[in-house]
Amino acid sequence: MDFSLTEEHIMIRDAARDFAQTELLPGVIERDNAQTFPDELVKKMGALGFMGIMVDPKYGGSGMDAISYVLIMEELSKIDASASVMVSVNNSLVCYGLETYGTEEQKQKYLTKLASGESIGAFCLSEPEAGSDATSQKTTAIDKGDHYVINGTKNWITNGGRSDVYLVIAQTDRDKAHKGINAFIVEKGTPGFDIGPKEDKLGIRGSDTHTLQFNDVKVPKENRIGEDGFGFKFAMKTLSGGRIGIAAQALGIAAGAYELALKYSKERKAFGTEICNHQAIAFKLADMYTEIEAARMLVMKAAWDKDQGNNYDMSSAMAKLYASKVAMEQTVEAVQIHGGNGFVKEYHVERMMRDAKITQIYEGTSEIQKIVISRGVIKG
Repeated sequence: MDFSLTEEHIMIRDAARDFAQTELLPGVIERDNAQTFPDELVKKMGALGFMGIMVDPKYGGSGMDAISYVLIMEELSKIDASASVMVSVNNSLVCYGLETYGTEEQKQKYLTKLASGESIGAFCLSEPEAGSDATSQKTTAIDKGDHYVINGTKNWITNGGRSDVYLVIAQTDRDKAHKGINAFIVEKGTPGFDIGPKEDKLGIRGSDTHTLQFNDVKVPKENRIGEDGFGFKFAMKTLSGGRIGIAAQALGIAAGAYELALKYSKERKAFGTEICNHQAIAFKLADMYTEIEAARMLVMKAAWDKDQGNNYDMSSAMAKLYASKVAMEQTVEAVQIHGGNGFVKEYHVERMMRDAKITQIYEGTSEIQKIVISRGVIKG
């Protein structure tokens, strides 16, 4: 076993850390207040290779491994989880799905621009009545011979308003249940495809989250991903990798909050000494550090499994389940260590606490992760 990072990994981590500190940190509070994320920062992330981290260079990607991906995600998430979720969705769900299961024509037409950051992608699975129960798709895609006609609603779609390419999961044959589901590539601006208002969210407020409406949207047959009926399997396989990205996001939020709490505890004085010298605070820091390090090991193990070609369904579920729990608990502790200042926006930790909660919900709730893990345990 080797727990050390390679020189290349250290360089990648440091590059992401530098970008986060110099580019993301300025204005992060204002972006949270205004619920915006500027296009110029997206372009800069694309130029650094962050939008197509694991994509083969022949398709415009960086050709890095999953370990590099989680290192980048952690560093971005320490500063701005709204930026990192944009990176996660584009990489884990959209680019991975197209590169792994798309045709060569689909890759040349869509993947190359997505991987370079020229385009942005969205993954459209959740619906008003199909969140955790992804089999209950109400959105339909009726086969019309040379094309499909899509009707339905998708909710809580990250990058929903600013994307150019949407991967849409829809039901083609209800009698076949989950085996009658397909995945389609839908381009922004297609007639009948409407983008609803931006959601006013508790956290990751800079992230672009929308409801999408499909009203008789015609999609050519060549835009279906995989064979007929492959859509549900496509979604589940893609989400397993997505959970690694969200686990890394949760880890980054927790680690970022811890770093701020540690720094504050060395500066703030009470009863004649820095508060880090009081056992009540010192023990909090010890627990925070230990749990964050444990989460990091689970996240790295899941990424390693993916890099090794191992089945990573369970390891990604465990990483997301635990890292998101740590993110929620340790951001609360970071606010507590800051005291009254923790409740004030300028100290950042209140934003991190709000951002942490979504990591227990999207790309599979914590309860869904427990289902995945328990099934794996029982099967042996």
